[in-house]
Amino acid sequence: MRWCVYGAGAIGGVVGARLSLSGAEVSLVARGAHLEAIRAHGLRLREPDGERVVRLPAADSIAGLPLADGDVVVLAVKTQQTAAALDDLALNAPAGVRVLCLQNGIDNERQALRFFDDVYGASVTLLGSHLEPGIVVAHSAPTVGILQLGRAPAGLDQPVRDMAATLRTAGIRVDLSDDVLRYKRLKLLRNLGNAIEIVCAGPAPAVLERVSAEADAVFAAAGLTLPDAAENIPGPEPVQPSVPREGGSTLQSVLRGAGSVETDYLNGEIALLGRLAGMPAAVNALLQRLAREVGAGRRPLHGLTEPELLQLIPHPDANERTAEPGAERR
Repeated sequence: MRWCVYGAGAIGGVVGARLSLSGAEVSLVARGAHLEAIRAHGLRLREPDGERVVRLPAADSIAGLPLADGDVVVLAVKTQQTAAALDDLALNAPAGVRVLCLQNGIDNERQALRFFDDVYGASVTLLGSHLEPGIVVAHSAPTVGILQLGRAPAGLDQPVRDMAATLRTAGIRVDLSDDVLRYKRLKLLRNLGNAIEIVCAGPAPAVLERVSAEADAVFAAAGLTLPDAAENIPGPEPVQPSVPREGGSTLQSVLRGAGSVETDYLNGEIALLGRLAGMPAAVNALLQRLAREVGAGRRPLHGLTEPELLQLIPHPDANERTAEPGAERR
């Protein structure tokens, strides 16, 4: 089994480097200055116990990289880049590759299943950073990260057990689940604060409470379940104060000047599910719009205080619907 990491950033780069260091055969897909640095100097992995360099085949497309049926493509791009990555895979990868989505949100597996039979999902807890070309940082030790891993949309099979065994040798904790999308929905709830982190100047607990309550109501209306408290697994702890983490993945995208952020598939997913269920999700929809403007450079990073943001949230009466949820509309 060979591994190709499509998107060698904070998650994909750390996982790809650790897999290579554990003896797996790994290739990378990256872009721009990051790809140039990897080709010239290798991928530098910084961890609490030091820095190591791995030299791996790297390209800007899957075309030409060594892959065969049964190999694993780790999809680790941001969700707004998934469609382009899958187009590349569908054109250039063997039909029998296995696609493993190490991504936030709950839409990636559905997109991948449009093209491939064997798709796997994971809820990812990994404190990683990618802010400089050619460098990725893992902030946790001795466990690099934790995955809840399973087949999409549900189930377990021998290939996913083989993947789990290989990932464990790379220092990643893996727990198997035959209903992995439940865990991904829980991770989605945790990621709803990513938008607040780039929109607000400082913590905004009142906004986060409203965002989370709204998402819980939307999930309930859509009939989507979550793991119960007994199944909730804590993440690894950061142990290296000298290598601080510059915030979450969405903030890192803004700091790198990526030009887009993933919140259309985080807060925007709640807005979508709410609309499909016939109920408003005004707080998440607002944060989706504001975060998109920050990502595009049309609104300043950390430009609002929490009171200012609260004033922008529409009053519930402004979103009342004349039709009952699910009623026919003309």
